Amino acid sequence: MQVEEITLRKLQMRLKAPFETSFGATYDRTVLLVEMRADGLTGWSEITAMEAPVFNSETVGTSMAILRDTLVPLTLGKQFGAASEMPATFAHIRGHEMARAGLENALWDIEAQQKNVPLAKLLGNTRTEIQCGVSIGLQASPEVLREKVAVEVSAGYQRIKLKIKPGKDLEYVRTIRKAFPHILLSVDANSAYTLDDVAHLQRFDEFQLLMMEQPLWWDDIYSHSKLQKLLQTPLCLDESIHHVRDTATAIELGAARIINIKLGRVGGHSSAREIQAYCLAKNVPVWCGGMLECGIGRAHNIAVSSLPGYTLPGDVSASKRYWVEDVIEPEVEVSSQGTIRVPDKPGLGYHVRRELIERWTIEKQTWRTR
Repeated sequence: MQVEEITLRKLQMRLKAPFETSFGATYDRTVLLVEMRADGLTGWSEITAMEAPVFNSETVGTSMAILRDTLVPLTLGKQFGAASEMPATFAHIRGHEMARAGLENALWDIEAQQKNVPLAKLLGNTRTEIQCGVSIGLQASPEVLREKVAVEVSAGYQRIKLKIKPGKDLEYVRTIRKAFPHILLSVDANSAYTLDDVAHLQRFDEFQLLMMEQPLWWDDIYSHSKLQKLLQTPLCLDESIHHVRDTATAIELGAARIINIKLGRVGGHSSAREIQAYCLAKNVPVWCGGMLECGIGRAHNIAVSSLPGYTLPGDVSASKRYWVEDVIEPEVEVSSQGTIRVPDKPGLGYHVRRELIERWTIEKQTWRTR
């Protein structure tokens, strides 16, 4: 596959409702899409960086700059026998995982089309549908949160994840556990606590949670290992995991009993598969996290979630939860049993709505070999 053309699009998409975490509230989602042409085929992917460096050090702006100045020049015109060869091209680049994932994942889409197989099959999937969970942002009161959870439980989602932060945690979780004593329930702190909060965090053990996600510093695996020894609730690491080496460190130190895999955060499908394989060998469950993706990023998440070892419901939910209109057809739908069918068509398995993408594009740049 020779990469002939790369187009980077910046879109502005309005969420149906604000999504609030310990980082702040998101009303509009700036979406970065990569469109790649190789051997007459078009591949799509999404760069999941946020507008500000609050999840990790990457932003929409840094991603656009590193693509323009470094990654596109390294990729354009290059021949690849397989998408899995692309990480070697970027081996000397430190960081910028989300930007790198944008290019690599688009090439995976092209390779799947070239081989006339679904992306999930090319990656090595073992299931035809995936289990779905849902992530619910911070709410104004426990009562409002209970109403939100009731809607999602009725919709069939198999796991409910609650965003928490100091002042919006114990009372909120207690209200949900009392109202829904048997649901699979987890919490996500997005690094909102410190080791000084150990006594407070130990109180979550009463709720029989599936996991507590990333309670401490985003870049600190060792402190999580100290915390896990003091909790019954399993810890899951998200922001701290960028590649398989972080994964090995976390598991060997006992810092996490569960690993969240986000395609952008770990640098693309190749890195995600290394982490998945390592965790599978260690009997550590993994699941696919979300970054408020549009349908293109969601399609990649569905594919990766179908691999062995993804034994817990991920954050891949229906398009209609976030968007009035999505950029793919058909939109992602969740069954009443809380599952999503893995597409069986070549590539991503969804039709990309180019006319809608063009309408919402606020910035665009294209690079060609000629």
